[in-house]
Amino acid sequence: MNPVVLIAAFGVILVASVLAAPRRATIDGFFGGTGASGRSPGLWVLVLSQVTTWIFARSLMNAAILGYYYGIIGTLAYAAYYGSFLTGGYIVERLREGGATSVQDWLGVRFGSIGNACYNFVIALRLLSEVFANLVVVGLIFNAVLEGSGTTAIWIVAVLGLAYSAWGGLSAALRTDVVQMIVFLVVFGVAFGALVTSPAFDLGAVVTAPGTSGSYNGWILLAVAALQVFSYPAHDPVMMDRGFIADRATTRASFRHAFWISTLCIIGFGFFGIQAGLLGAAYEGELIGTWATMFPSWVFGLLMISLLVSALSTLDSALSSASRLVVEEGGLPRTLTSGRAVMVAFMLGGTLLTLWGNATLFDAVAVSGTASMFLTPILIVGLVMGRQIELWAYVVAFGSAMLGSLIYLVRTSDFVTPWLMEGHKYEQLLLICACVLVSGFAAVLAGARQR
Repeated sequence: MNPVVLIAAFGVILVASVLAAPRRATIDGFFGGTGASGRSPGLWVLVLSQVTTWIFARSLMNAAILGYYYGIIGTLAYAAYYGSFLTGGYIVERLREGGATSVQDWLGVRFGSIGNACYNFVIALRLLSEVFANLVVVGLIFNAVLEGSGTTAIWIVAVLGLAYSAWGGLSAALRTDVVQMIVFLVVFGVAFGALVTSPAFDLGAVVTAPGTSGSYNGWILLAVAALQVFSYPAHDPVMMDRGFIADRATTRASFRHAFWISTLCIIGFGFFGIQAGLLGAAYEGELIGTWATMFPSWVFGLLMISLLVSALSTLDSALSSASRLVVEEGGLPRTLTSGRAVMVAFMLGGTLLTLWGNATLFDAVAVSGTASMFLTPILIVGLVMGRQIELWAYVVAFGSAMLGSLIYLVRTSDFVTPWLMEGHKYEQLLLICACVLVSGFAAVLAGARQR
């Protein structure tokens, strides 16, 4: 693809995003997402915002990569994480039934400042990883179309994304999400149509494909997703923030619609990875180089534009959630200046991490998902069963999850290797997740009592 065309197309999307952002920033709009008239977002604004912030660039690439290696089961394993819209919607509804206005509100009543500090630490790391991972994809795309341009593109996208995000905060993210999601659906829809109508495409082969490495590890990842899917949405501040800004009926409907739309998009993008494996294409540069040789330049260009749009939409939402987290939960003055300063810090931190190097894109999901698993026993026993949990049990569950995520992160080190089972890293991840859940539930049940 001609890099000039890609840059021009992405430039148009950036300009459209800036124009869609509110002209005047208010405190309530910046942190609470209300419009200029003070109204909460409507159903489809909320749905499109939920979807576009969850089918972000890293997720699209993960679905395609897992499809390439493990076939349809690999893609379905990643799509299973989008069951988080159903479990997340359930968690939000139960929290709101009890009068809570956020996850922190519910945790603070039961576990005080320590409980909130543990939770806020996990979601701060997740937000930083979101900025980092989506900028990494931006770099991969531009390096693929114009060698050596990745780092420059990362900094340009970081600065421009920060500019309109810092202007309007959550209200800007909601409005630009709608524009970006419509662009994504059109662009990706055309690319997907070209894929399924191509002579080489065989739907039967795709939905039964074992992948280039066999489907076994795809089944392992499906089991991991099943263990993580209850806690995963609760540690995603972008999703949770959108669970408390509209009325309950609108919120419930938004989570349901976001589930089926995002799941179909993820599976559809996974088809591109599966097809690459079926055609025997060599794996190059997170599949971007592979697609460049597989598809006509215009189809490849549409895929790259859809990835760039999804990266941009996640960046502004991650920054708005970061500002709300640090300002409203961290106790900083509730001002536009404070919120914007937080955005600058998170964007700078995520951008600098791209210079440090990166592991596979799925590893960020695995580490983040494992860290979130301390919430599973807390929410099931405390929120669903209505039991009071001792602070020490909460801390033990949190410590177990942190230890598990750390072990997976440094699994190849000489210190950790003797303690892990031999096998593929995904088998090790499944074992770690099971141990985290068992130890977390043991502590929480031992420290639970009737109110």
